[in-house]
Amino acid sequence: MKIDGTHYRSIWREADGTVKIIDQRWLPHELRIVPLTNRKEFAAAIRDMWVRGAPLIGATAAYGVAVQMAHDPSDASLAETWDVLHETRPTAINLRWALDEMTRVLKPLPAADRATAAFKRAAEICDEDVETNRQIGLHGQELIREIAAKKGGGRVNVLTHCNAGWLATVDWGTATSPIYHAIEAGIDVHVFVDETRPRNQGAQLTAWEMLHHGVSHDLIVDNAGGHLMQHGEIDLCIVGTDRTTAQGDVCNKIGTYLKALAAKDNNVPFYVALPSPTIDWTVRDGVAEIPIEERAQSEVTHVQGKMPSGVVGQVLICPEGSPARNPAFDVTPARLVTGLITERGVAPASAEGLAAMFPDRAS
Repeated sequence: MKIDGTHYRSIWREADGTVKIIDQRWLPHELRIVPLTNRKEFAAAIRDMWVRGAPLIGATAAYGVAVQMAHDPSDASLAETWDVLHETRPTAINLRWALDEMTRVLKPLPAADRATAAFKRAAEICDEDVETNRQIGLHGQELIREIAAKKGGGRVNVLTHCNAGWLATVDWGTATSPIYHAIEAGIDVHVFVDETRPRNQGAQLTAWEMLHHGVSHDLIVDNAGGHLMQHGEIDLCIVGTDRTTAQGDVCNKIGTYLKALAAKDNNVPFYVALPSPTIDWTVRDGVAEIPIEERAQSEVTHVQGKMPSGVVGQVLICPEGSPARNPAFDVTPARLVTGLITERGVAPASAEGLAAMFPDRAS
């Protein structure tokens, strides 16, 4: 996607072999591009949310393995790298998928061949993610087109939650890809951007994407979505996912479940943009089986922003010493999901729907 006309991916390898990322902790106030040069830095980047979003986490982990193989291609190093990177973010399934895929490719190879093979596979994972998200965009675009036609060509209002944009993937995004493709096709689209407390990924990242790519949008507080739906201002919701069960339950950023409930009550279509690597075929009951990451209390008690002085910093927003809870994700049951927008098409949110769409992967 583009930042003021210049194309960027969220992670890439320079000609000299250096892996670079956009350090998203500083957005929207500063665009910082940083190199990741060793396993410790890759682990920190994933754990501390320099990068975030399930697909990008997986791509970053793949490059983390590759960089480690350039330092130490031994079996012990490969196994230890899997452990070190996997423990950084337990909820997003793409992380485990990418680490397993890199291990599958590298384990049979002699140590001397592993670094080259690792960088090759990491680059392929990135390219595959871009194509997956492009296809999601093309399929999702048709849903937006149908709504526009029903409105006589009028503006289609889309509600998003968290950031499932190109900053959460390698390019295009998941939930935003249908929006970008619809706009490129000449469809009039307006996006309502949930702020998405406590990390404010909507306010800091999605709004930044929309602004710099020239997409019509309004930033709203998380609790405004239901009100807008009641008053007919939302035509559909599109969100992303960090892990989806084999029966179509969707684990996504905290607050997604409440949006789905409001959408159901107001007959607003609620779609999930679903790259197939985020399907966990080993899990059926999302509420009971998916581990929900609990993050630091400080994410709730403090907010980051730009001070009047121009300095970016954090501000305490509650009484000093007040404890906080910070579950990072929730699970939306399949019954509340209108459909799953995958790279192969739109599937019903059910075991049967996913199995029919991915017969080669369903177990």
